[in-house]
Amino acid sequence: MTPTGSVGGRERLRLFCGLRLPDDVADVLARWQSRSFSEGRIVPREHLHVTLAFLGHRPREEVEPIAAELRAAAAHAAPIRFEPVRYRETRSVGMLVLDDEGDAAGDLARDLHERLRRLGVYEPERRRWLAHVTVLRFRRPPKLEPPLPEMGAFGPSDAALYHSVLRSAGAQYDALESFALGG
Repeated sequence: MTPTGSVGGRERLRLFCGLRLPDDVADVLARWQSRSFSEGRIVPREHLHVTLAFLGHRPREEVEPIAAELRAAAAHAAPIRFEPVRYRETRSVGMLVLDDEGDAAGDLARDLHERLRRLGVYEPERRRWLAHVTVLRFRRPPKLEPPLPEMGAFGPSDAALYHSVLRSAGAQYDALESFALGG
């Protein structure tokens, strides 16, 4: 992890805010991915997360104010519990949709979206935020119906501000800073 102050220059960074998964949850998902998917590009274990808000390319000088808003939203978050409920495909990704017990993660996402909107760095999407983990990327939907991973309910480990670097082999996500949930 890199402190936000070490990102230098006048560059623009591709940023998003997300919830990190505990190591044991990421391990279970990685094993499930290797058994369930023979088509497409599996999202690497170290990149599995729940996206709260995708910000796109932002000037480097916005990193600290964005991190401050994520820190504040994370501090006010109620305990979050997820449980896998179904696999879903869009035109380019396969995802594990999660039940968000009591809508706690949804509340965090809406709080963060409003904070980032007021900061002028984010326009909330019209559709309702969906708790999910992207597990597979593809050019054409393979129309898979894998069984759900054998795991129970879990909570995220923390919230993080990520820098997404596009590479030929896929995006690389680097956590710039992370914050405890609920204080």
